[in-house]
Amino acid sequence: MNKSRRNKPVTSTKRKWVWLLLPLAALLIGGGFYGYQTYQTNQKMNAAKQVLTTFVNALKDNDFDALPALMTENSLTENHYDQDQLIEKYQAILTGIGAENYTSDDVTVTQNTQNADVYDFTYTASMSTSLGELTDLTYSGSIAVDGDQALIEWSPELIFPTMSGNDKVSITVDNANRGAILDRNKQPLAENGTLYQLGVTPGQLGTGDEKTANIKTIAAQFNMTEDTINAALSQSWVQDDYFVPLKIVDQTANLPTGTSIQETSGRTYPLGEAAAQLIGYIGTVTAEDIENNPELSSNNQIGRAGLEAAYDQELRGENGGQISITDENGTEKEVLLAKERQDGKDIQLTIDQEAQQIAFDALNGQAGATVVSEPKTGDLLVLASSPSYDPNLMTNGISQEAYDAYENDEKLPFISRFTTSYAPGSTFKTITAAIGLENGTIDPDTSVAISGLKWQKDSSWGDYYVTRVTDVASVNLEQALVYSDNIYMAQQTLAMGEDAFREGLSSLIFGEDLDLPFSMNAAQISNDDTFDSEILLADTGYGQGELLMNPIQQATTYSVFANQGTLVYPKLLLDADTRDKAVFKAETITQINQDLTAVVSDENGTAHTLASLGIPLAAKTGTAEIKETQDEQGQENSFLFAFDSEDQGYLLLSMLDDREEGQSATKLAPDLLTYLAGKY
Repeated sequence: MNKSRRNKPVTSTKRKWVWLLLPLAALLIGGGFYGYQTYQTNQKMNAAKQVLTTFVNALKDNDFDALPALMTENSLTENHYDQDQLIEKYQAILTGIGAENYTSDDVTVTQNTQNADVYDFTYTASMSTSLGELTDLTYSGSIAVDGDQALIEWSPELIFPTMSGNDKVSITVDNANRGAILDRNKQPLAENGTLYQLGVTPGQLGTGDEKTANIKTIAAQFNMTEDTINAALSQSWVQDDYFVPLKIVDQTANLPTGTSIQETSGRTYPLGEAAAQLIGYIGTVTAEDIENNPELSSNNQIGRAGLEAAYDQELRGENGGQISITDENGTEKEVLLAKERQDGKDIQLTIDQEAQQIAFDALNGQAGATVVSEPKTGDLLVLASSPSYDPNLMTNGISQEAYDAYENDEKLPFISRFTTSYAPGSTFKTITAAIGLENGTIDPDTSVAISGLKWQKDSSWGDYYVTRVTDVASVNLEQALVYSDNIYMAQQTLAMGEDAFREGLSSLIFGEDLDLPFSMNAAQISNDDTFDSEILLADTGYGQGELLMNPIQQATTYSVFANQGTLVYPKLLLDADTRDKAVFKAETITQINQDLTAVVSDENGTAHTLASLGIPLAAKTGTAEIKETQDEQGQENSFLFAFDSEDQGYLLLSMLDDREEGQSATKLAPDLLTYLAGKY
C-alpha cells in the first residue's frame, strides 16, 4: 500500500499552479521588453525634439555656423551642398533680407508611421525683414535618429517652404524719399539733393612708391588720412577696376591721379552751420537703433539731432520693395513679401530762411543765440545758435580730426543756445515793471531819490549791495528803463513783496512746457518755491538771482508787450494753431511800451544806437553777471529785446554768452532789424 502511494501521479491541483505560473513569467518577460521599447522611443523623441529646438534657436541667433552639425551628411550631399555652402546660403539669404526676431510656433514632432527611426516635424515661423514682417511660414521635414543621436534631413525647403534645388532669394528695395524740411516760404532747410562722391580706382593708382605717393597726394588735397584711404582700398569686395568711394566733396576740376567723382543723391542742408542746431542731421541706422525699433533696417537713415530727429518718423517714410524666390536662372517663382513705398512727408516751418542766415552771420562766431518771432501769431522766424557745426559733414562723412575740433571747442558748437537757460538780466525789468503797475506798487509818475551807484536796504544785508551803472539822483519808471537802473527795480520789487511778485510771475510761463520739439528745461523763478532772503527777491526783480529762462522763453514772455498784454505761445510748424492767454491790462502795456520806445529814442537810453536805423523800435537791453562773489569780475551775458513799436510785426531776443570785450547783443543787431523792418 505504501509503495503504491509513492508511485502516485501528480495531482491536478499541482498541475494547475504550473499553468498559472507560465503566463505570469511570460507577462513579466514581455512587460520588460515593452518597457525597454517605450524607454527607447522616448529617448528618440527627446533627441528629435532637441535637435529641432537647436536648429530653430540657431536661426533665431543668426548662428549659421552651428547648422551643418545638425544635418545628416547624406541630405546635404543629395542637395549638392557641403557644410561651408550651407552656412553661406543661410548667411546670404537671411542677412540679405535683414532677417531679425526669428520666432517659431506650433512645433510638433511625431514618429514616422513607416520607419521607427524617423521622426516628422512641422512648425510655423515668423521674422522681421527690412521690408516688414514675414509671418505664418509653415515648415515640415524629418529627423533621422540613430541611438541617442538625431540629425535633420536637410533640404532647401527649410530656408523657405517653397524653395527647391538651387533656388535663390532676391530682394529689391524701393527706398522711400525722405521728406524735406521747408521754411515759411517753402525754401529748403533740409532736402534730398545731388552730392559729389570722391572715389579712387585702385588699378589707376600704380604700384609701390608710385601708389604710396598718389595716396599721399589724395589725402593732402581732400583733408583725409592715408590710413583712411588704405582702409577703403583693403575692403574685401575691392577690385582694380572698381570705384571705391572715399568722401563727399565739392566739385573740383583738379583731381589727383586715380581719383574721379560720381554724382549721388543724399541729404543736404542749404544753410549749413546757420541752422545746424535747429535742423540737425541724419545718420546711418545702427544695430542699437534696430534693437530699439525693429521697423528700421541697416540701409535706412535716421534723424540724429534737431528736427531731423524730432520728426524722424514723419520725414523718413517707409521703404517699399519685394522679397522673392527665384530659380537659379533668376526667374521669379514666388513673391514672399511685397510692400509699396511710402515717401516721407515734407514739414513746413515758420522759420524765415533769409532771416535765419542774417541772424547767424551777425553773431559772427561768438557764443550766443538769436530768437525772432512774429508776436501776434507766435511764429518763430529765427532760431540761431553760435558757434555751430556743419550738418553736411555730420551726415555725409566727417573726419575724426574735424569732429575732434568741434568736440574740443570751448565755445561748445554742438549745444543749442536758444534752448539753454540763462538769467535774463535787465530785459526782465519790463516784466517787474508790468507787475508793479498792475498791483499798484509802482506809480510811473513818481520819482524815487537814489544816491550813488550802490544801495542796500539796511545793515542786515552785510556787505551785499545792489549796484547800477549811472548815478541819477531822481528816478521814475521811464528813467529806470532808459538807464536800466537796478536799484530802482530792486526797491520796487521789495515794495510789492514776494507774494504779489510771485503772483504776477505765475501768470506767465514759469514751469510750463511750451510744446516745442526741443529738449529744454521749463523757465524757473527760483530754485525753491519761496525766496530765502530779501536779497534774492530784490535781485530777481532786475532779472538775476535764481531766475532762469532760455531765449525762446524770454521772447515768449515779452510777447505781452506786442499784444496789449496777451501772451502768445511760440509755434514752429506753419500749420499749427496759435495759442494765447491774457496776462496784463492794455493800459499797463501802453505805459511800458512808451518807456521802451524812449530806451531807443532818448540819447541816454541803453539802446540809443539803434535810433540811427530810422525804424520804429521799442527795446530793452540787459547784462546778466555770473560770479561767485560780488567784488569779483565775472562772466557777462549781453541781451537785447526789441520789437516793432509801430505794427508789432516782429520781436527779437538776442544774447551773447560771456560776451567779448567791447561787444554787445545790441551792436550785432542792425542788419537783422533792418531786414525784419522791411519784411514784417
